[in-house]
Amino acid sequence: MDELQRLGPRLRAARQDRGWTLEDLAARAGMSTSTLSRLESGKRQASLELLLPVTRQLGIRVDDLLDAPDRDPRVHRTTIRRDGMTIAPLTREASEVRAFKITYHPGAPECELQVHEGHEWLYVLSGRLRLSLAEREHVLGRGEAAEFDTTVPHLMQAEGTTPCEVISIFNTVGERLHLHST
Repeated sequence: MDELQRLGPRLRAARQDRGWTLEDLAARAGMSTSTLSRLESGKRQASLELLLPVTRQLGIRVDDLLDAPDRDPRVHRTTIRRDGMTIAPLTREASEVRAFKITYHPGAPECELQVHEGHEWLYVLSGRLRLSLAEREHVLGRGEAAEFDTTVPHLMQAEGTTPCEVISIFNTVGERLHLHST
C-alpha cells in the first residue's frame, strides 16, 4: 500500500483514539465534516492546508501519519506534571497501546477514586505504591506488578516519604483520564 493511501486510516485511528467523532474534529480544525471524511477515506487528496489544522488539533505531527521505513524510532513527547505526578510518555501518541513512566510524588493532594473503561497494567520500578481498588488497599514495592479492570474504582499514590516510579500501560481511554482530565 502506498504511503499516502495509509495516511487516511492513520488519521482516522488518531481521531478515534481520542474518542472524537468526525464532527468533533472537523469543527475543531475549522473544516467541513465531509472534507474530513473524504480525507480519512482517501477520496480527497491530502494537502498541508488540510493536514496542518487537523494534526494540530490531534496533537500530532504530519510525520506521525506517515511511516517512513527509516523513521526515527525514538519517542519525542513532552513530560507532563500534574496532581502530584510526573508522567513521561514511552510510546508515540498514535500507538495502539500506551505506556508511561509515572512518578508519584509523596504528599500529593488527595484525589477521588477514578473509574473509566479499560484495563491497566503497572510495574513498580522504585519506591512503594499504594493502590486503592474499591474498598481494598494494596501496597506494592519495587519489582511488583498489578493488573486490574479500570471500571473498578481505583487510585494510585506514593506510599511513604519517597517518590514511587511505575511503568504503566493502558488503553487510550486511560490515557485521556490520566493525562488530560482536570
